[in-house]
Amino acid sequence: MRETTKPGEAVARAFIGAVPHARELGFEIDCTGAGEVELVMPWREDLVGDPVSGVLHGGAVFTLMDTASGAAVLSHPQVKGPTATLGLRIDYMRAATPGQAIRVCAECHHVTRTVAFVRATAFDDDRAHPVAMATGSFTLGGDAS
Repeated sequence: MRETTKPGEAVARAFIGAVPHARELGFEIDCTGAGEVELVMPWREDLVGDPVSGVLHGGAVFTLMDTASGAAVLSHPQVKGPTATLGLRIDYMRAATPGQAIRVCAECHHVTRTVAFVRATAFDDDRAHPVAMATGSFTLGGDAS
């Protein structure tokens, strides 16, 4: 029986596998769709930003959100080439719960000829209260129609 892949899954997996810092931080793809990616970063002691509380460093969360957003752009059916972050605004809503993985759901919601736009939300186990929310814009190096 042949295993099927969802739209954009192969390109998202290739992107995550090719980015050294994504591998080093232990990012895992949980699910994908056309223009949608869900990435998970397991909690690790070496990623803690506050040793007293055990809360993950905001830079690690930023990196996860940026990487998930870029993967969402690449998995969009209209995107046919490389991308790079133009701008990413992140609003941190609360500290992540110590000991819990962070999950980012990113969606590429609009694509023009040269720019793609993304929304992303980061959660820990408490899916009702986001850890952070982001909006971003990404360059498109190939043809997007």
